[in-house]
Amino acid sequence: MRFSKDLEIERAMVIYAHPDDAEFSVAGTIAKWAKAGVEVTYCMVTNGASGSQDPDMTREKLRDIRYAEQRKAAKILGVKHVVFLGYEDGYLYPTLEVRKDVARQVRIHKPDVIIAMDPRFRVADEGYINHPDHIAAGEVALRTINPDASTRQMFPELWRDEKLEPHKPKALFLETFGDGGTVIDITDTMETKIKALLLHRSQLGPEAEGFVRDWNKRTGKSAGYKFGESFKIILLDRAPAAAETKPRRGARPAGAASKDGAPARRSVPRTSRPRAGGARAAKRSGGRARR
Repeated sequence: MRFSKDLEIERAMVIYAHPDDAEFSVAGTIAKWAKAGVEVTYCMVTNGASGSQDPDMTREKLRDIRYAEQRKAAKILGVKHVVFLGYEDGYLYPTLEVRKDVARQVRIHKPDVIIAMDPRFRVADEGYINHPDHIAAGEVALRTINPDASTRQMFPELWRDEKLEPHKPKALFLETFGDGGTVIDITDTMETKIKALLLHRSQLGPEAEGFVRDWNKRTGKSAGYKFGESFKIILLDRAPAAAETKPRRGARPAGAASKDGAPARRSVPRTSRPRAGGARAAKRSGGRARR
């Protein structure tokens, strides 16, 4: 799939902390890319086993429920591979062990693009405090690009013992929650996103669909689309001097192709960005799960 004049994508990896994180955040883009022929791999770092307020629920039972929900959602979106690393939900840190396990998956699947949450996102205006697992998984995604998966002498046992050669993706897409990123048009895959999201029945409050639709509607509107998802895009195989500078308002970036083949448009200033906290809060409402 030709994303832009500078980026062609055959394989993508989505690195997130919990089952359902990707469906809330980037599933419209994933469905769009999978439909275009991109081979998508999910790498879910934790087991989701803390996401319940039910006193009768066990961590083992919830883990199995959430794995099953994630597999069904991934199938709806066209995701080819779903990898669960199984770290304990709520206890995640970017340790060397976690970094090595994620780097292993990057070397196995060799993605052209990694999609992850920006670990710099910590607090939303609405009072939502970002989950520490989200931050840790985003940090691991950055470290897997430099140095973990790309450097031969980093975790040398991966290539020496497991025969996994170093791999550096072409680009990193960090979810921006509509704040100043490149907006990808997901109008044609919004219903697929919602269908996949609603399969996470153990986690969702009744208002989840409305929050997510509103969030993606506002993100899309900022770029002239009905629905959109927004990313900070870092091209990793270009010299720093050639890297794209922030365009003036209204300029087109070297960004995503829309359904008519035109590049995606840059979102407008911060006053028009969608408010991510409401969408995130949707899966913590009604006394239900926190993830």
